[in-house]
Order: sequence, then structure tokens, then C-alpha cells
Amino acid sequence: MGRRVAIVGVGMTKFVRRAQETGRELAYYAARQALDNCGMKIDQIEAVVLGSAPDTFDGVHMKGEYLSDGAGAWGKPYMRCYVGGGTGVFSVIHGWYHVASGIFNTCLVVCEEKMSSFQPHPQGAFLTIFDHTTERPLKPNLLWIFALEMNRYMSTYGLRKEDIALVAVKNKNNALDHPAAQIAEPVTVEDILKSEVLAWPVQRLDVSPVSDGAVAVVLADESIARRITDKPVWIEGVGWSLDTAYWTNRDLCYPRYVEEAARMAYKMAGITNPRHEIHVAEPYDPFDYKELHHMEGLMLCGRGEAPQLTADGVTRRDGELPVCPSGGLLGVGNPIAAAGLMKVAELFWQLRGEAGKRQIARKAKRGVAQAWGDLMQVGTVVVLGV
Repeated sequence: MGRRVAIVGVGMTKFVRRAQETGRELAYYAARQALDNCGMKIDQIEAVVLGSAPDTFDGVHMKGEYLSDGAGAWGKPYMRCYVGGGTGVFSVIHGWYHVASGIFNTCLVVCEEKMSSFQPHPQGAFLTIFDHTTERPLKPNLLWIFALEMNRYMSTYGLRKEDIALVAVKNKNNALDHPAAQIAEPVTVEDILKSEVLAWPVQRLDVSPVSDGAVAVVLADESIARRITDKPVWIEGVGWSLDTAYWTNRDLCYPRYVEEAARMAYKMAGITNPRHEIHVAEPYDPFDYKELHHMEGLMLCGRGEAPQLTADGVTRRDGELPVCPSGGLLGVGNPIAAAGLMKVAELFWQLRGEAGKRQIARKAKRGVAQAWGDLMQVGTVVVLGV
């Protein structure tokens, strides 16, 4: 894996609920934007990687094949991968392998989700993934399990709902400046605390909105990247980890799978002190407590310290360590597989100084994107640098 790999172009559709476009069209729009962004043609792309969550989320069978032409894979080597919410970052890792290995010189990575196609609700698909003997008789759903995890996290560190609601306030207000945001409206801690209780302590505004959307990035080896742009963003490290699917067997207050993935990526990137060597972070935030959880798993702070950093303003756009300056999933939206790739795209813009109103105050030379999936067991991490 001796070849350097850069991201040279990105594209993102608006995140919406009940998009009029088909999944194919969403994939096409994101891919077209990414190619236009770096001045490349589809004929210059040698391979395509698609990331998309289970077929039922688009309401079609063999979704990888269904989306392939929209993603630009007609007549090209093509693969589809998914690990639930971790897919967006994992897809970039797949694309990196394609190019770093020397098999291909360029690769287009496209992630798409059109969850509004699933009727009555994508949650129905999740009900079938629990263990049929020990878990399914309890009739769990994902909100139910996330509430257990959130409660465990709060109980372990003596946190109040107000401490966690600060994350939702920060991210949803950051998203006011994002052109792709599904829901762009200012919120306060009081708004979070007054919202509908879904499964205590999870309330409506603690959760990211279900979305349709697509994101794409173009990867190239060093020789091509330097010809295409004078501002390549390098993939410096990648990592992934798979923990046990039995959520009953783990202490839910700490995401060990994120730490293992982060250690792998940091080692590859030569990072020994992530708290000071990472300048901007986009951890996965489908729930507000998950940003805190994942900051700790990424070793950007000690266990139980993330809420205080948030309260002190350290994670604001103008703070010492900006976290989710994009607005994250809480603010922009959560099209499952595309959500993780959005994190990578946002780092691309931040590191190139092209994030517009979302641009952080400090000079950033290195960032980390992370996603999380399946039954709280998959961690995927990518370190980017300039």
C-alpha cells in the first residue's frame, strides 16, 4: 500500500425528506457534482465503489445493481459495501484500497440513501436483525437500544439532559449555514427538553432527521491528483473495527469499537496525540449523545470529558477543536450510508478552506471523520490531511 491517495473532488445533493428523485438520480447528481468539482469526466474514472444500506431502505431488490448506472459504474469494475451507518466512511476505505494497491489510478465513491421509499418505515427492517432467541422476544427497536446506551452514558458520568442537549443546539445551529441541510432552524436547550419523548431519555430533537440524499468523492493516486488540483486532500490513515453484535454483553458507556478503529487510522497517519494533532473532527452524530460518545472513542478527550468540552465552547466553530462544524447529521440530515461520506466531504472543504460560512476559525491541516453502524458494533475512521 505504498501509493498516496488523495480526494480531488466532492459532490453532495440536498438532504430532503421524500425526494422526488429516484435513488439512481440522487447517485447521479452527487457523482456529477464530484466530477465537475475536479474537472474530470466519467471516462477518466477506472472503478466505482457504492455505499448504501440494506435494500429495504430504498424499497428495491438488489439495490447495488439498481444504483450502479446512476453511480457511473456502467462498464466499469464496481463493488457495493455496507455496514449500516458506518458505510459512508467504510466506502472511502474501500476506494482507498483500490487506488493505494495500484490496481486502479482513480476511483469514484458514491453513497446514496432514499429511505422514504420504505413503507411504512425503515424501522421495520431493523426489527428482524436482533437475536431471535435472546432479544427479539423483548420486541426491541433501535430507539429503545439507543435510549439504554444514552442512559448508561449519563448515569456513568452523572450527566443531565441539559449537558447533552448542548450538542444538538450546536449542530442544528451550525447547519443554518449548510446549503444541503434538510432542516435549518435555530433551536435552544429548552426546545430540546420540551420535545416529544420517544424512549427516555431520547427526545425528538435529540435525534437526526430521516433523510434522502447522496454524496460522492473522487479518489486519485498522487501523480494524477497533482495534475488535477493544486489542493489535494490526502487520505493519511484508515481504520475499522467490528465488535460483538450482542449489545447486552458490552458496557454501553464507551464505544470500544471506535477506539480500535481510531488507533488503526492514527497509527497509519503517524498520529500519537490526537487531541493536539487533529484540528477538526466530524464524528458520527445521529443522536446528540453519540457525538460525545464518539469524541471519547476517537481519543479527542478522556472518557466522560466530552460534555465539559462542549459546555466550554471548545467544540464550536471558533473553538480550539471544532466538532461537526457542518451541522452534522443532527442539523443537515441522516441518509444512512451517505451520512458518513458527508463527514468526509465536509473535511475536504474545511481543509481546503472552501467551507464558506461553515469554515472554522483556526487553520486546519488535519481532520478525522468517523461513522458507526449496525448494532452499535462497527467503527470506521478516516484521517485526512493537507
